[in-house]
Parts: sequence; C-alpha cells; structure tokens
Amino acid sequence: MRQQTPHLTVPRPPIVVLCGSTTYWDQLAEATLYETTAGRIVLAPGCNMKQPHPLWSDLKRADRLKAKLNELHLRKIDLADEVLVVNPGGYIGESTQREIDYAHNLGKPIRYTDPV
Repeated sequence: MRQQTPHLTVPRPPIVVLCGSTTYWDQLAEATLYETTAGRIVLAPGCNMKQPHPLWSDLKRADRLKAKLNELHLRKIDLADEVLVVNPGGYIGESTQREIDYAHNLGKPIRYTDPV
C-alpha cells in the first residue's frame, strides 16, 4: 500500500475585484496583469459593451444584459477581499461610484489607481 503524504494547505491568495469604466478597457487589462503577478486572484468586468458584439447588438437585449452584468459585478464585490478602482485621471463614472458605495457599505478596503 502506498503511503499518502499529508496535504499541505496553502493559504488562499487575496481576491481583488476591479471596478472602473470599460472606456478604460486597456487600463483594466493592465491592472489585471499587475494584480495577478502580485499574487492576487483578480475578478474583473468580463464584457466591454462599448465595443460592438452580436450578444448586445439588439438594444432591448443590451439593456437586459447590462442590468444582469451590473448585478453580477456586485456579486464579485461580495466575493472580493478588496476593491481596486481603475480611475485614470481620477475619473469615476456613475456605475463605478455605485460599486464603490456598495463596497464601502460592506467594509471592503478600496484602493485607487489614480488620486481621487
């Protein structure tokens, strides 16, 4: 019989959720890169609805999807240990501000890429 080695428990890396306007999609991708290489699990927006795509080409469908994605992002905030707001030039839009307020109400630590 083969002897089993004890399972070593490795602590879970911190989970960070990125919040910010998809207008800054490239900056969100860059933040994902830096946070990942720093050893964090990154939760980020998964769709850039500002770019054309068949999934949101129909206006009614796009509105439903936007609402669904907004709710999904709040669940990502629920899962995260901290929030990183990607805010080039200090820009924070209405949706991002809602997410910041939500995270603040949950007591999540919030960092910003640029001064606010």
